[in-house]
Amino acid sequence: MVFAMNGKSKKSMIFLIIGILLIAANLRAPFTGLPPLLGILSHDYDLTTVAAGVLTIVPLLAFAIISPFGGFFAQKYGLERSLFGALIIIALGILFRSLESIWCLYLGSWLIGMGIAIGNVLLPSLVKRDFPDKIALVTSAYALTMGIAAAICSAIAIPLANSFGWRGALGIFLILPVVAMLFWFQQLGSKTQPITTTVNSSYEGKIWRSSIAWQVTSFVGLISAIYYIIIGWLPMILIEAGMTPVEAGTQHGILQLATAIPGLILAPIISKMDNQRLPAAMSCILSGIALLGILWFPALSFVWSILFGIGIGAGFILGLTFIGLRTQNAQQAVALSGMSQCIGYLLAAIGPIAMGALHDVLNSWTIPLYIAILLTVIAAIMGTFAGRNIHINYENNSKN
Repeated sequence: MVFAMNGKSKKSMIFLIIGILLIAANLRAPFTGLPPLLGILSHDYDLTTVAAGVLTIVPLLAFAIISPFGGFFAQKYGLERSLFGALIIIALGILFRSLESIWCLYLGSWLIGMGIAIGNVLLPSLVKRDFPDKIALVTSAYALTMGIAAAICSAIAIPLANSFGWRGALGIFLILPVVAMLFWFQQLGSKTQPITTTVNSSYEGKIWRSSIAWQVTSFVGLISAIYYIIIGWLPMILIEAGMTPVEAGTQHGILQLATAIPGLILAPIISKMDNQRLPAAMSCILSGIALLGILWFPALSFVWSILFGIGIGAGFILGLTFIGLRTQNAQQAVALSGMSQCIGYLLAAIGPIAMGALHDVLNSWTIPLYIAILLTVIAAIMGTFAGRNIHINYENNSKN
């Protein structure tokens, strides 16, 4: 990788990359560390399945509501400072979530969602700006980091809860934003020129009229919905299938770790392809096959967890990469990132609570899983459109 970009030295670019990876570690792990503990939380607070599911959708609602404002924060404060602020918000959310009051649990989850939303929107734009020729590589690297961090947090959640209680287990995740802030602090001295180079308000409205922007958004949204449905409920699905909470938590962690695998192999493949239609469709097909396996052969959940993680992980990397590949500059990237993640996380918020409600009515995960499988089919179709080698063109939207 060439480090001397945009007038920055090799050393500063190395620290920038490390900072990006540490920020990425905070964009999934604080959220995915919660589902393995939902059974304990539900028992302590006497929560129904739907009430417990609300805990998983609160951050997703924050993602959907806050994502469109990512460009505003970048415009007002710059990318670097906005990302640092996102880490502060995540840290505060983790702190609140580990307190005893139930309202702190929900407030903390909301704050975590706010911080992650800002990071999710702005990080692809930062990659587009500083690594325009290495978008797939850098995106794969930070997606790999996201997967590894999430896997570790998922796998250790139950053991930590057994040792320190569930509040202590959730509180330990505070290490992630604190370490990231220590590394990212030095980036605050090189504030971007946000008004001219980061975002322009005219992009925000135009992006919503681009057909390719909607295709990318649909793909990102469906992938997000599928992912958060399974991430939110997999431990409970496996427990109802006969696993112990520790075993279910381990499978949850394995799935998260498997999402990192595509980050190791996808970047060089994408860079050599004229378009990304085939990998986009295949990522969804693999996810659908894995869900069928969980439904029909739950005893082999180890295999299906890995397969689903690989498929959905590839889908996430492709969705994030599309934001850079389908835009022509950092301004468009911020606008498309905000749009795709607003719609995407709105769908992701609806998915888990709807599946939880269906489970309560039917007392079974069969229909919810079949619905998730149907979503993978639709996502595969949208991926073939989003994977075309074209760019957003405001002057001629008919070509989009």
